[in-house]
Amino acid sequence: MSTQARTSGSGIPSTLTSGYYTSDRILFNVVGYLLVGLFGLACLVPFYLVIVASFTSEAEVMKYGYSLFFRKFSLEGYILSLKNPTLIIRAYVNTIAVTVIGTAFATFLATMTGYVLQRVDFPWRNKFSFFFFFTTLFNGGLVPWYLLCTQVLGFKNHYWALVLPGMFSVWNMIIAKNFMKSIPHEINESAIIDGAGNFTIFFRLIVPLSKPLVATLTLFTALSYWNDWYNCMLFMNKQEMWTLQYYLQKLLNDAQALRMIADKSGISTPFIPINAMKMSLTVIVTGPIILLYPFLQKHFVKGLTIGAVKG
Repeated sequence: MSTQARTSGSGIPSTLTSGYYTSDRILFNVVGYLLVGLFGLACLVPFYLVIVASFTSEAEVMKYGYSLFFRKFSLEGYILSLKNPTLIIRAYVNTIAVTVIGTAFATFLATMTGYVLQRVDFPWRNKFSFFFFFTTLFNGGLVPWYLLCTQVLGFKNHYWALVLPGMFSVWNMIIAKNFMKSIPHEINESAIIDGAGNFTIFFRLIVPLSKPLVATLTLFTALSYWNDWYNCMLFMNKQEMWTLQYYLQKLLNDAQALRMIADKSGISTPFIPINAMKMSLTVIVTGPIILLYPFLQKHFVKGLTIGAVKG
């Protein structure tokens, strides 16, 4: 024969192996995209049901349950939830301010601490790492922590009560530490030789190389601050200082309590659409934070995976 089929190292013609691997890769991609698509659909459908139910009449929800299609369009849930727009706007402002300020400080502390603890020229890094890890295993309890915050730190009816308790996360620090181990230490050495200080190295070299990490920690921390209502319940007595989560939760609890008391006592009260309120409040609370995610998705996935696998 004038031409011979090229063979791979195993003696199988390369044309056959290339075709095999091509078809195998296509099958793998099809199955992978199908599974990811089904998983994404499973995550999307519940939120779609919430949106549909929030614009559906309470009577229709009670009679037919949750549906994929609008049966009887109604805004009764939103009208009742937004009955006092001044307090809603104030709660939004408080939540946005706490989220922005707390996220900025928390991300800075986590990345700075992770950077210091991964530097090989820091002799006490293992001792400090153990100290931080130890705090995740034991704590003083709720009552001593509350007394410390109110009687010593003076957090009662103060906005710092909403910011400081969540400003440092050991979990975020561990992610930052593991991510920054992937940055070559020679960058620090060369910068030190050129006369750069520690803050210059961190802000001008390490942070630009850690954009996926910063995006990941920003999303984690922003979600934590945005969804927090517990600290507001503990420390805030003034209504104008309530956050969005706590205000809407209290609004819903008051409506449920009023309906329960009216049912047990036989008092005639206006009909309260509890289910429609739940759905509308869910949309009001989760809408803004969901809109933030697409802008951080690319960096979020990269930062999370790298921070998870680096030892």
